[in-house]
Amino acid sequence: MAEATPLYETYMRAPLRFERGEGVWLVAEDGSRYLDFAAGVAVNSLGHAHPHLVAALKDQAEKVWHLSNLYEIPGQEKLAKRLTDNTFADKVFFTNSGAEALECAIKTARRYQFAKGRTERFHVITFEGAFHGRTLATIAAGGQAKYLEGFGPKAPGFVQVPFGDLDAVKDAITEETAAILIEPIQGEGGIRPAPKAFLQALRDLCDEYGLMLIFDEVQCGVGRTGKLFAYEWSGIAPDILAAAKGIGGGFPLGACLATEEAASGMVAGTHGSTYGGNPLAMAVGNAVLDVVLGDGFLEHVRDVALVFRQGLASLADRFPDVIEEIRGEGLMLGIKAVVPSADLLKAIRAEKMLAVPAGENVIRLLPPLITTAEEAREGLARIERASETLTAVKQRATA
Repeated sequence: MAEATPLYETYMRAPLRFERGEGVWLVAEDGSRYLDFAAGVAVNSLGHAHPHLVAALKDQAEKVWHLSNLYEIPGQEKLAKRLTDNTFADKVFFTNSGAEALECAIKTARRYQFAKGRTERFHVITFEGAFHGRTLATIAAGGQAKYLEGFGPKAPGFVQVPFGDLDAVKDAITEETAAILIEPIQGEGGIRPAPKAFLQALRDLCDEYGLMLIFDEVQCGVGRTGKLFAYEWSGIAPDILAAAKGIGGGFPLGACLATEEAASGMVAGTHGSTYGGNPLAMAVGNAVLDVVLGDGFLEHVRDVALVFRQGLASLADRFPDVIEEIRGEGLMLGIKAVVPSADLLKAIRAEKMLAVPAGENVIRLLPPLITTAEEAREGLARIERASETLTAVKQRATA
C-alpha cells in the first residue's frame, strides 16, 4: 500500500519529478529532458533559470527580502512607472497572485461606484467559461459549478452571461451593475479569444452606463500574445486590468492596473497586502520587463508564434481524426481535440513534452516567450508523433 501523503489531495499530479530547468527544458530526477510548453501554466515567461532573473533575485536576496507596505519600496515605484508608461494605466497595486489581482480589480470597481455615490452598484457581469481564480469571490465571478460546489453559498454580486453574446450583456445591465469583467482570451475555458468587435462593444456599453470595464489578463498578458497586453490588439483599453503569472517569470507576483479615475475610490486604508510588492518580487518583476520590453522581443514572440501556428494548422489538416481546430493568439495556443483531450495530453507527454489541459476538450500550448523557431519546430515534431500514435490506435480499434 502506498504511503499516505501529508499534502492536501487537491491535485491530480502527473508522476513526474523535476530537479532543474534550462530555458525551455525541464530535467527530471532520472535525467530525462522534457520540452516545457506548459511553462507552469504560462508563468515561466522567460523559461527556467533565466540568467538575468536569477542575477536580479540573488542580488536582492543579499539586501532585504521583506519590509511590508508600511514603508516606501523603491522597486515598486520603478515597476509601477514602467507598467504605467507602457499601458493605459495610471495606478498600480501589487499582489502575490492572479486571484489577488482580480480581488483588487473587483474591489476597485465597486469602490469607484461607492465613491461616486452609487452605493447600489456592486454587481459584476462575467462570462460563461471564465476562470478568475480560486478565492470565494473569484470562483463566484467565474461561475463554474465544479469550483463552487461544496463551498457554501455563492458570493453575491456576479451575473454570468454567454461568452460573446452582446444582447445578453445588455439584458444583464441593471441599476445595480458596477462593472463588466472579461478575459480577452479565455484560458482554462478552452483558449477562446473574444472577438475584437465584441470587446469594443463592451467598451461602448461601459461608457454609456458608467460601468468599469475590467480585463483579466492574468494568463494572456505580459507578452503572451505578442503585445505587452492582449487589450492592445482590440483597439480599446479597459479601466482596470489584472495581471500575474508571466509578470514574475516564476516568482509569485501580480498587479492590478487602473486609470486614475477608476482608482479614485481606493484611498488610504481601503485595501492592503502584507507581502504584495515585496522587494524580492519587485526585483524579479523589473528584470522580466527588462527583457520583455527590450528591442525586438515582442516581435520575436510574434514571429515564433507564426511558425508554431502554421505548423499546428498543418498538423490539423494531416490528422483530422485527432485535431479538430487550432485556437488562440501569439504563444497562447490551443488544440481542440477530436479524441479525448486527456489521451492527447498523455501521448504528448510520452514524447517528453509538457502541455496543459483546458475546457472544451482543448490542450493548451503555453511555451516560454524565449522559445526559438527551432524549438517550436521541435515541439511540432513531438505533437506530430503523438498524433501518429493516436491515429494508429484509432485505426486498430476500428479494424
